[in-house]
Amino acid sequence: MFVFANLLSAIAAALNLVLTLYMWIVIARALISWVNPDPRNPIVRFLYNATEPLLYRVRRVIPYMGGIDFSPLLVIIAIIFLQRFLVGSLDDLAYQMH
Repeated sequence: MFVFANLLSAIAAALNLVLTLYMWIVIARALISWVNPDPRNPIVRFLYNATEPLLYRVRRVIPYMGGIDFSPLLVIIAIIFLQRFLVGSLDDLAYQMH
């Protein structure tokens, strides 16, 4: 049973890393949007392609707030929730299985 517990612990650690990296990508995208970036820049294109599918879905759900885009903030809050709830639950489950 300890093998499954170690697997759950590794999945939780990997998921936490992926969520943290995506959160920083969303933060970089939000910061880049404050300036007029070159759309042909590969970094700008990567940030846009990595975040726009999720941000677009969030923008469709939240009401228009007078020109302020709250979708990155909501995505970051969702990421923090997933880190605390899902990753924490997987870690606790792995700890109890030892």
